[in-house]
Amino acid sequence: MAVKTPHQNVTFDSANGQAHGYLALPESGTGPGVIVIQEWWGLTDHIRDIADRLAAEGFVALAPDLYGGWITHDGAEAGKMMSELPEAEGARLLAGAVDYLLGRDEVTSDKVGTIGFCMGGGFVLNLAAQQGQRISAAVPFYGVGQGVPEDYSGVKAAIQGHYAIRDGFYPVESARAQEQQIRDESGAEVTFHYYDADHAFHNDENPAGNYQAAEAALAWERAVKFLRENAA
Repeated sequence: MAVKTPHQNVTFDSANGQAHGYLALPESGTGPGVIVIQEWWGLTDHIRDIADRLAAEGFVALAPDLYGGWITHDGAEAGKMMSELPEAEGARLLAGAVDYLLGRDEVTSDKVGTIGFCMGGGFVLNLAAQQGQRISAAVPFYGVGQGVPEDYSGVKAAIQGHYAIRDGFYPVESARAQEQQIRDESGAEVTFHYYDADHAFHNDENPAGNYQAAEAALAWERAVKFLRENAA
């Protein structure tokens, strides 16, 4: 019998072949599934830590690697890497992640939740629109527009967004318009929270130094509660 480790690097099938990711398991060994979608920096230690934090809260968390192993801490390079990721390719890889996670024996739910940051905030919404009933909860943090779908009619998940009022990458007016568009087109439960903060305020390893502890703690508390209520 194989010994289950609390976290491990995994390989799974996607539409473009094999993909990779980081899987974190709760102490109990089983729990509802959550997909963690990276920022434009890549699958960094911070994103792995987010998966570990979710595992500590009782979730089976999978962070797919959208860049195939590439990581950067340079903003210009990160922007280039993000722009070179075709949205359709990222969406197909994430669809494979959903299949993989739901196929794991440790996952107790027949749907998954998803949470993403920066670039991942857009792909969270893309995945919810693409996968319909298979995504029960979607939590975007300050998406920058990359990966965002044009139409939200396929969204069946409850959505909780976390956006910064002083975000220079994605103006708060755009976030408010997106919130209303999702509500109008999907009919899903939609709640966006707005924080007196800058972009990436939740990232305590952010090279830009925008981390704000109080706002990050409040947003995380809200997100975990939301996932518990909707991803199980």
